[in-house]
Order: sequence, then structure tokens, then C-alpha cells
Amino acid sequence: MTAHSRSRLVAAIGGIGIAGLLLAGCSGGGGGTSPSESAKQDLSGKTLTIVASWSGDEQKNFEAVLKKFEDETGAKVTYTSFGDNGPTYLQGQIAGGNPPNVAVVSQPALLQSLAKAGNIKPLDAAVADEVKKNYSQDWVNLGTVDSKLYGVWFKGANKSTVWYNKDIYDEAGATVPTTWDDFLKQLDVVHDSGYYGLSVGADVGWPLTDWFENIYLRTAGPDKYDQLTAHEIPWTDPSVKTALETLAQVWKSPALQPGGAQRTFPESVTEVFGKDPKAGTVYEGDFVAGNITADGNSTVGKNALFYDFPSINGSGPAVVGGGDAAVQFTDDEATNALMKYLASPESAEVWVPKGGLTSPNKAVDTSLYPDDVSRQIAEALTKAETFRFDMSDQTPSAFGGTPGQGFWQEMITFYQHPDDVQGTMDRLEKAAAAAYK
Repeated sequence: MTAHSRSRLVAAIGGIGIAGLLLAGCSGGGGGTSPSESAKQDLSGKTLTIVASWSGDEQKNFEAVLKKFEDETGAKVTYTSFGDNGPTYLQGQIAGGNPPNVAVVSQPALLQSLAKAGNIKPLDAAVADEVKKNYSQDWVNLGTVDSKLYGVWFKGANKSTVWYNKDIYDEAGATVPTTWDDFLKQLDVVHDSGYYGLSVGADVGWPLTDWFENIYLRTAGPDKYDQLTAHEIPWTDPSVKTALETLAQVWKSPALQPGGAQRTFPESVTEVFGKDPKAGTVYEGDFVAGNITADGNSTVGKNALFYDFPSINGSGPAVVGGGDAAVQFTDDEATNALMKYLASPESAEVWVPKGGLTSPNKAVDTSLYPDDVSRQIAEALTKAETFRFDMSDQTPSAFGGTPGQGFWQEMITFYQHPDDVQGTMDRLEKAAAAAYK
């Protein structure tokens, strides 16, 4: 999920409230495919509707995915973009008794609320088998509610990528680090060469929460990550202290470019890859490639490269990210066939060569990605030993997605005062306790 889509979906859900989505379940079409039936069955005369946020080139590419399904089955699929208004749009369709057959949503919390309300249907057995065959258990778990599988994660996002200017690294004699200690060392090497080692945009909270989440996953582990996300342990837990102290090593470093609290995230990318770069490194997700391309002064895959977020204390390969999951509102032959198709590598392989899709489906042929960078991003996502969805996207919006308060604001404050570990923990716990009531 891009920074933009992440912020707008959090805001949208916060605006209507998760409780507003807990409406009466919509009626389904009955039936369902058996495990032996193919997604390529004859569905001539069947009409399906599917909605998602994608517009522009993303809509065009997804419609190409749907066109292949139409050609193979004879069904007609109509796509509608709900833009920035996914939760509100779906609420209206459900309340009016006319939900789409399939929707693609970007929030685990939204998927869970729709499932618990009975608005969406569990996956047919054949679809569930396809998901379990092609996705890691972490992705299966993300689409599961009360032991029933509901989601097909068609699109993923890797938010564990550290981007660097190869020209600056080469000039400084810096190398690509794999461990946290070496990461800090290489930032110093770049700084010693006359550039800042790292640029951060800290005028808003979401890039800073992403820093914390990556460090916490590596220092506390996936089980603690899940517990903190659900507020089953407090933000005063010793594991939070360890993560904040680790993060403070970067935010107190002289290699960090000053002025971050007045710098936007796009500006932090320009500071590394613009016409007159001031720093060698910037952290954020795979969507940084789009910012670099839009800036037009560096070339992704040549002097604009990335490495995986470094291991901390021997932690294994791990990715914090996001994604877009297909869920179904009806249970009938055609809908189940479309869901099975979306769970197959064949569907993603229509879009992958066009660019702009990172598939979490581990059966997708990665040689089809249009360049080495997008291939590397996808392989890091599918081969990670551990994947966890963005923590702040899973918390109540009052805590994890609202400017000026909660997780976002406390990370800004900690960025400005990285010695105040205990105070940061206390304020985070107070905000979380209020938001999770």
C-alpha cells in the first residue's frame, strides 16, 4: 500500500467508524464450486461486479486481469473504482442490499469487521485450497477470521526497503549492510564523505511508525508484534523499550540530516535522489520507486537501489507491509470461480509484466517482473520468513491513523526527543488505552 492509500483508508474507516460497517449480512447466491471444478469452467451468460480503489493505470492493468478471466470462462465482469471512499462505498452498497460480488480492500480491520458482521462469505473449499497452496501461512492468517478463510491477497506491498544513492555510496566507499550495526556504520561512512548518511521526513507520523514497526518486529519477534498490535501487552512493555532504544540510535546519530521535523516524506526522497542530493539513504516502502521516478533526477535500478531492512541481533528475513485482499459478498459458481482465479498465479502474471504490482503469491513467476528492482522487492516479500501487516493499519484509527495524536504524534515527539524513551512509552500506553476501549 502506498503512503497515500494507507492514509486515506485509515481516514475513511475512521470517518465512518468500524461499527458502522457492522450491518446485516447480505444475501448470497447459494451453491458454490466443488474442489474438483476448474476456474476455467463455462460461465457464459454470468455477470459479475467487482470494486476496488484502483484507477488510472492500475485500473487499466486490473481490467486486463479480468479480461483474461472473461476470455477463459465467458463471464462478463464489470469493474468499478471506489477511489478514496472504500469503506463508505461498501457501507452504502450493503445497506442498500446491492453489494458487489467481489471487493478488493486494503485493511485487515475492514475485512474482519465485514466477516464478523456476516457481510462477506468464507472462501469456497476450492478457493481456500488455492490460497493455501500459493501463499505463506502469514498471508493465510491475515485473511482468516474465527478460523474461516475470507481473503485472497491479490496485491502486496513491501515496507522493509532501505533506498540508497549508489553514486554517493560508491564515492564514500560505503557498502550494502545486512545487519543493524553495519547499517549504522555505513551511515557514518557516508557522513564522513561529506553527505548526510540518512534523510527522514518527519513532519507527519506514518513514516516514523513504519520505522518502529520494522525494528519492533526484528527485536521483539512476530508473536510480540501481534500482541502489541492487539494491545494484549502494554506499550510500557520492556520489548517496546528495546525497540525505542534501538530506534534512538539512528535518530540521535550525527549522520542523520537535521531538520526532519519540517521535511515531508517526498522531500526526504528528493534529498537523496534529487538534482542536488544532500544524503545517501532514505527508508520507506517499495512505493519510494514512484517518488524517485516522479522526481526525474535518478534512475531506479541504476543509481537508485535498495537493500532489505537490516537484521537486528540475528533476526531472520522479515517484512512489514500492506496489501489488497479480494473478499466475496456472494457464494455462487461464478463468484467462486473469479475468486479462485484471483488466488492463482495466472491472474497476477497478467499484471506483473506491466509494472506496479507486487504479488504476495509465491507461485508467481518472478522472471516476469519488468526490472531487477521490482523482482527483488517481490522476492523479498514472498521469501520472508516472517510477514506482518503494518501495525498502525491494524489499530483503532484514533491511535494508529490520526494526525496530531496517538502513535503518529508520539513518534514525531520521540523523533524530536529520542532520549525520552520512558515518557514516550507512557504516552503511547495512555493513548492506546483510550483508543482500544
